[in-house]
Amino acid sequence: MSAFFSRRKLMAWGVALAACAPAMHAAQAQTPALDGPLTLVVGYAPGGSTDRMARLIAERLAPKLGVKVSVENRPGEGGRLAAKEVKRAPAGQNVLMLGNPAVMVVAPLVFKDAGYDPDKDFVPVSQVSSYDFALAVGNKLQLDRAMFLVGRLWAHPEEAVFGVPATGSLPHFFGLMVGDALSVQPQIKGYGGSAPLSADLIGGNLPIAIDTLDSLMAQHVAGKVRILAVSGKKRASFAPNIPTFREAGMKIDADGWNTFFAPSTMAPAKVQLLAGAIHDVMKDPGLQKAADALYITSVVSTAAETAQMLKAYRQQWEPVVRRSGFQP
Repeated sequence: MSAFFSRRKLMAWGVALAACAPAMHAAQAQTPALDGPLTLVVGYAPGGSTDRMARLIAERLAPKLGVKVSVENRPGEGGRLAAKEVKRAPAGQNVLMLGNPAVMVVAPLVFKDAGYDPDKDFVPVSQVSSYDFALAVGNKLQLDRAMFLVGRLWAHPEEAVFGVPATGSLPHFFGLMVGDALSVQPQIKGYGGSAPLSADLIGGNLPIAIDTLDSLMAQHVAGKVRILAVSGKKRASFAPNIPTFREAGMKIDADGWNTFFAPSTMAPAKVQLLAGAIHDVMKDPGLQKAADALYITSVVSTAAETAQMLKAYRQQWEPVVRRSGFQP
């Protein structure tokens, strides 16, 4: 009787434990809270794609971490001002910088002293997005395929004037890659940002522009410019009708990214906590859909995967930047 009763009790406990298992698992899987609010620093003015991506993440990261998460804009020096400020953050401060290749790859190569060392002063936390570069022409050229532009530039290499948002930017160096692929020597014309670049392209004062896809896409959709090729290894999900450079006969591909970096003074356990939380947040379908609306591809990446990406990225771009001989 007692043995049967014990078996019944064990069975009841088993059922109870099974019923509680999902809740127990959820409790174990829940990200622990930080010891204070978190600040996400963006080195550009509000409204840009980096800023908007940071805000999409912040609103989802706050409930995940159980603390207030705010975005602070620190524009200046092409993003380097933010890097220098985050580098000096006290060890106990909860702060991350959403950086890009211009700040973390190009600047340390072209400035004698950028004011920070990407390897010594920062720890990669998580890549959150990637974006393509695009080549666009104005309506004045009357071209709708990259192969037609290639033929024109081969016949008239003096017309290879590529407008870019800024000299020393990734589009600048990608433009040089395009020139190499076409066996032409392009003249790079730098602008003070994407807005004046697009204005000159739309107005017919510039024949060819190279910029990030998200900066040119709205004008392309409106019919004001025509994007002839994108730099990704495959077509963008939100622009399936635009071919890649490889599909257009040029054997090049490249991309840019946004990645969170922590100051190297941050405790490793805290870096791991933040990396895990951001990784989980980036799996949110709502966030991914919102990123697509910005013409940016969201990325789900671990800290280890991010470190590997950065290593490969530097190996790809460092020779291009150094070969250009560019100096600010």
